[in-house]
Amino acid sequence: MLFSSFSLKNLLSLRELEQEKAKDYRNIVILQVVIITFGLTLTQPILEDSKSELSKFIITVFSFFGVLYTYLLCDLLRNLTRSKLLLITIYSLLIGSVGLGLLAEFPYYQVILISNRQALLLFVHGLLFPIEVIVIVHAMRDIFTGSHLTSDKLWGAACVFLMVGISFGSLYDILTIIKQGGLGKTIELGFPNYSECINFSFCILGGVDHGLEPEKLIRNISTLEGVFGSLYGMLIIGKLLGLPRTEEKITNS
Repeated sequence: MLFSSFSLKNLLSLRELEQEKAKDYRNIVILQVVIITFGLTLTQPILEDSKSELSKFIITVFSFFGVLYTYLLCDLLRNLTRSKLLLITIYSLLIGSVGLGLLAEFPYYQVILISNRQALLLFVHGLLFPIEVIVIVHAMRDIFTGSHLTSDKLWGAACVFLMVGISFGSLYDILTIIKQGGLGKTIELGFPNYSECINFSFCILGGVDHGLEPEKLIRNISTLEGVFGSLYGMLIIGKLLGLPRTEEKITNS
């Protein structure tokens, strides 16, 4: 009797954790879709004149989504690892990088004046990219473990796929900050360049012609991204379709 109560308590905790992760994954996916759609469809005014009032408003809204996205990533990672040191380190780096970026790059004011804008952008994105990679690694480990199919794994699979596209976009942004024109054309650093890198990344994942002629390094990395995207899709289909549903597992038990 005591053993049964203990098992039921553990099962309840596991279900609560699965529900929490499913909620976190779902919220991130929704925000990712908003960010991607927003970044790919509303960038034309910024490319034409990044200093216009409309461009400033778009950048402000996108900055809000970016801050919310980083918060949701931290909230998700909290359910994927028990390492307090890792969580504290990532929280600190995110707060520092996002805070510095907003104070120096917010379109309506500049609390911090930094003469070398290229170095600032490289520092901020150089911190954000490895954090995205860490979250992806932990999320993939979570998705590919477990003996039954749950909603959190389905939402997690979609979350990781979109996160891969965004993180590769961040990597391309870093490379084009280091050497402008890496995508085959020179774009203003900041949001205009970042949105173009995101567009390029999802064209690679989606198998769509991007119409750009990037430098060899970016072209080679984009090939790796395309291969990874295809391999990930096959692995996800094979893994998730082969798992029994939660109801089936309970029935068999």
